[in-house]
Amino acid sequence: MEIEKLEKICRLIRYLILASTTEAKSGHPTSSLSAVELMSVLFFGGILKYDLENKNHPNNDRVIFSKGHASPLYYSLFSAAGKITKDELMAMRKFGSPLEGHPTDRFHFTEVATGSLGQGLSAGLGMALNAKYLDKFLYRTYVLLGDSEMAEGSVWEAAGLASHYKLDNLIAVLDVNRLGQRGETMYGHNLTTYEEKFKAFGWETIIVKNGHDLQEIISAYIHALTVKGKPIVIIAKTIKGKGVPLLEDKDGWHGKALSQEQFNLALNDLGKIDFEIIGEISKPDFLDQNFSTITPQGDFISYKKGETAYTRKSYGQALVKIYPEFPELVVLDAEVSNSTYAETFKKAYPERFFEMFIAEQNMVGVALGLSKRGKIPFVSSFSAFLTRAFDQIRMSQYSNANIKFVGSHCGVSIGEDGSSQMGLEDLAMFRSILNSVVLYPADAVATEKLVKEMAKHFGISYLRTTRKETEIIYDNNEEFKIGGSKVLRQSENDSVTVVSAGATLYEALLAYEELKKDGINIRVIDLYSVKPLDAETLKKASEETKAIITVEDHYPVGGIGEAVAGFFSKNKIPVHSLCVNKIPMSGKPEELLDFEEISKIFIIKKVKEIYSVK
Repeated sequence: MEIEKLEKICRLIRYLILASTTEAKSGHPTSSLSAVELMSVLFFGGILKYDLENKNHPNNDRVIFSKGHASPLYYSLFSAAGKITKDELMAMRKFGSPLEGHPTDRFHFTEVATGSLGQGLSAGLGMALNAKYLDKFLYRTYVLLGDSEMAEGSVWEAAGLASHYKLDNLIAVLDVNRLGQRGETMYGHNLTTYEEKFKAFGWETIIVKNGHDLQEIISAYIHALTVKGKPIVIIAKTIKGKGVPLLEDKDGWHGKALSQEQFNLALNDLGKIDFEIIGEISKPDFLDQNFSTITPQGDFISYKKGETAYTRKSYGQALVKIYPEFPELVVLDAEVSNSTYAETFKKAYPERFFEMFIAEQNMVGVALGLSKRGKIPFVSSFSAFLTRAFDQIRMSQYSNANIKFVGSHCGVSIGEDGSSQMGLEDLAMFRSILNSVVLYPADAVATEKLVKEMAKHFGISYLRTTRKETEIIYDNNEEFKIGGSKVLRQSENDSVTVVSAGATLYEALLAYEELKKDGINIRVIDLYSVKPLDAETLKKASEETKAIITVEDHYPVGGIGEAVAGFFSKNKIPVHSLCVNKIPMSGKPEELLDFEEISKIFIIKKVKEIYSVK
């Protein structure tokens, strides 16, 4: 494209940034102004390949604004391309507008929701992995990074993994504008430090000394397109607030819009605006996807009641069995696949497994990127370690993600490894995600069936597995559904209902046998679907027994007890919660269940307390 036309587009985009944020009376105009040339060249300089009439074109290049607060620039680019009207742009940040303060998928062209800094590169990495190793498409993924977010560890987790997988289809653009929210960033305009860091991670680095020089930026992108065998970063020195002297390189303007009077003055600085100019984006080549034929290995389950098996091992086996039915399935693990048993899938389908190493935040971001390219990612680690990625997990819900999480080694029942390894907050974490599914199977049969249900279900779901072997209590043909439960013991004269799941369900069954000897009947419910709950079964139990006792290997807040108590809150049904209330320690699983008062002894004690009350 002619430089003159690009210059006109840049002036128009600067105007649109200022006009939309002034109208909104909020936003981040200065952070947007610094990257105008960097993104205008990408979009309208013949670099980006994107069919605006077909967002789902499989070979469209992908663009992620990791610095999501630069959304005024993001929207203005599409306005300059003729895809957002002036009225739509002027409604930015207003209630009901898809042009939100930070991009979400309510705006048609948004790849992933951003705004919580440090996450865009991971999502871009997932999309690049998909193109290079799964779909084998030619599209590239571009990620706009801000210099402030380079302090986030997740960025460097992504940088290391991108180099490991030799992702030469991933191009990061680092907007080094020197100023953060409250002053200068860690390195200011020191481009060399950023360059040395990326080089140390194995990236090709391209320095742009003047991030507002169109010709220099064009040359940088052209260079980036020729690199083979490693990811690329364009590191550009820019000026925050560029184009408006009132704002240029001035502290104190982050996240502030101009007043109407200041906006009028800024228009004089911008010069003549061509409101008729339309930026054109080059279209991608069409590439047919090659589907491979998968030979089914048999989706059958063969366990014998009374035997023992690891639910975590059943997870890996289930993945292998269901893959032929779900060919978009892909598995990620954080260097614990020999404990989560994700390695079972890796051995069967190595091309569908990606090692994420011990970097859980990046792993979730990668899963998001894969999900947005139509894959069904299963993400596994110890349940305790998934908590450090909660920001990435919660952000994925704003991208309408389809991610399956599996956490092993949960609760005090893991035993001797001690408190640092015991996932005791995971149910609460995943229950807090809007519209999430939370599952906690007790045995291998339930686990295999529920892994398949997760694959069928669209959305964020979590499955909790147990470290130690558990007894097979279900027939191989037993059916499990999301939102269901199983009544394992009941009679016409049950006094109390005990609701549990996973490891402590077996304690409830043991308590049942002991109480039966004393002439006390209890109902035992396997609440394997913690969210959504089986409302019908719980309601029936509350009507037919005098109280509900919940038993769980989890802290009290956000666990099964709160879920059940919340369900009965309007009906004033008494719910007694047995859960982990003390800081745990190393010990045998049985010792720890007793210590936390969630073993059969304390279930019996609580039942008898309630039974004795007339």
